[in-house]
Amino acid sequence: MILILVNEIIEKLKKLTLLEASELVKQIEQIFGVETINISSSSVPIHVKPSIDQPIETKQDTFDVILESVPGEEEKSKRLAIFRILREVTLLGLKEAKELTNSLPKMIKESISKQQAEDIQIQLQNVGAVVKIQ
Repeated sequence: MILILVNEIIEKLKKLTLLEASELVKQIEQIFGVETINISSSSVPIHVKPSIDQPIETKQDTFDVILESVPGEEEKSKRLAIFRILREVTLLGLKEAKELTNSLPKMIKESISKQQAEDIQIQLQNVGAVVKIQ
């Protein structure tokens, strides 16, 4: 089954124009975070051995926002502001947003961009919440 799928992909690749192939390479570079290098036929073969001692660095592109704590009952205005932000961010109702804050820490947003995560973090921190981004 896998061999059939690979052969189908190869046949489709053979039919690509030069422009389409170039676009494919660009997208593969972006999606998988790799870079292509040009190797001329006169160049010496390059052999790369991965080092066991060096960890492979991966660039994190999605983040989770975790609500760790909120102000106590004595700070009602801050709690209400947090409920309002939670409703906007999570699309929960008021009751559900309040219940969410009763059992912290809780993940409130999952697999979002760094910018979105930081925006949510700033909004919640401005009204007294403690938020962590993973």
